[in-house]
Amino acid sequence: MASRRSRLIQRREAVGHTQESLAEALDVDRTTVGRWESGRGAPQPWMRPKLARALKLSVDQLAHLLTAPPAAAEAVPPPSSSGEASPPVPAQRTDHNNDLVVAVAADSAESALFLRFASASNVDDTLLEQIDADIARLAGDYVSKPVSELFNDIGALRRGVFDLLRGRQHPDQTSRLYLQAGRLCGLATHVALDLGQYTAAATHSRTAWRCAESAGHNGLRAWIRSVQSLIAYWQQDHRQAAELARAGLPYADSGTIAARLLSLEARATAALGDTASALRAVEAAEAARSTVAAVDLPGVFTFPEAKQWTYAGTALLALGSQRHVNRAIEASSRAIALYESAPQQEQSSGDLLAARLDLANAHLAHGDLDGVQEKLSVVLDAAPDRRTASISSRLQALSTRLAEPAYAGSPIVLSLRENVREACSRPTLTNPPELPQ
Repeated sequence: MASRRSRLIQRREAVGHTQESLAEALDVDRTTVGRWESGRGAPQPWMRPKLARALKLSVDQLAHLLTAPPAAAEAVPPPSSSGEASPPVPAQRTDHNNDLVVAVAADSAESALFLRFASASNVDDTLLEQIDADIARLAGDYVSKPVSELFNDIGALRRGVFDLLRGRQHPDQTSRLYLQAGRLCGLATHVALDLGQYTAAATHSRTAWRCAESAGHNGLRAWIRSVQSLIAYWQQDHRQAAELARAGLPYADSGTIAARLLSLEARATAALGDTASALRAVEAAEAARSTVAAVDLPGVFTFPEAKQWTYAGTALLALGSQRHVNRAIEASSRAIALYESAPQQEQSSGDLLAARLDLANAHLAHGDLDGVQEKLSVVLDAAPDRRTASISSRLQALSTRLAEPAYAGSPIVLSLRENVREACSRPTLTNPPELPQ
C-alpha cells in the first residue's frame, strides 16, 4: 500500500499553500497534488524544480522529502523568512553525486518542456504554400474578373490568415503569414478602391502596411505605397498621390514596382500641372521598365507594360498641349494593342476602358467628334459590373467637358451627352455583394 507523505503535507501547509493554491501555482490539477501527498504518485522530474520553488526548498531537499521515511523527513528545515529556498542539510546528503544527477535530469526536463512549447505551431509548410497559391489565384483573377466574383473569397481568406496569426507558430512562419495578410489586405484595398469606398480602402491599406512592416518585406511596402497613391489620386489629392508614390521608391528593390510608382508620380504631377516633373517621371518609368529582371506575383501585384502605357497616356493627356495630346494618343493606343494581344485572363477591363476614355478625350481636344463617338461607344456598352468608381469618374468628367459652350448646338455632342447621361444613370459597381450568412 502507498505510504502517505505526511511531511509533504506539513511542508505545503507550512509555506501557506492549500492543495488548490499549490496546484494553481504549478499549473496542475488539484487531484495531482493529492496523489503526490497520498503516495499514489510522484512529481515528474521536469516538475520537481518548480515544486521545490513553491515549497521553498532545494531540489535535493524535495527529493529527500519525497523518498525518506517520516523520521528522516523531520530534518527538512522550516520555510526561510526571506522567501528563498533553505540551504541543503549536510546530514541528509549521503550521496552528493547522485543528488546532482537527479537535479541535472530535472533541469534538462525543463528544457525539454520548453522545446515542446517552442516547436508548437498551428501551421505547416503545406498550408502556407496553399495560402500563397490562393493569393496568386485571386490576384490573377482580379485583373479580368468582376469584383463581385472575388469579394467573398478575398475576405474569407484574409480572415482565415488573421485567425492563424492569433495562434502560435515559428517566427519564420509568422513572418510569412504577415506577408500573406498584407497581400490580402492589399487586395481588399483594391476592392474598396474600385467601389469608390475610399475610407475603407485607406483602412485596409494601413493594415496592409503594418503587416508589411511586421514581415519586413520591401516589395510589399512599395506596393502598398502605390495603392495608397491611387487612393489619394482618386480623391483628387494629387499632391499627396505624388508624395506617396515617391515614398515607395526607396523600397522598390525588385520587379516592376519602380515603374509603377514612377508612372503614378507622372500621372499625379501632370494633374498638378507640373509638366517637367511629369515628363521626367514618364521617362524614368520607361528606364525602370528596361531594367526589370525579377518576376513579380501575378495579376494586380505586377505592373504590365500595357498598364504603364495606360498611365502614360493619362499623364500626357493632362498636360494639355497639342504635342502632349498627340503623344497621349500614341500611348493609349499602344496600351489597347498590348492588352488585346495578351491572353484573355491578362486583359484588364478597367485599363482598357480607361485607355479608350483617354482616347475619347484626346479626340475631343482635336475636335474629332466622330473619333470621340467611336471610342466612347465601347465604354458605354460595357457591362455595369466592369464600370469601377474610377471609370464612372472619368465618364462624368467627360460629360462635363461635352457641356462646355464650345460644343453647344452640335447634334453629335448632344447625342453623346445623352448617351453618357443614360449610362451614368444605370446601376454600376458601387456596393460590395453581401457576405454569406
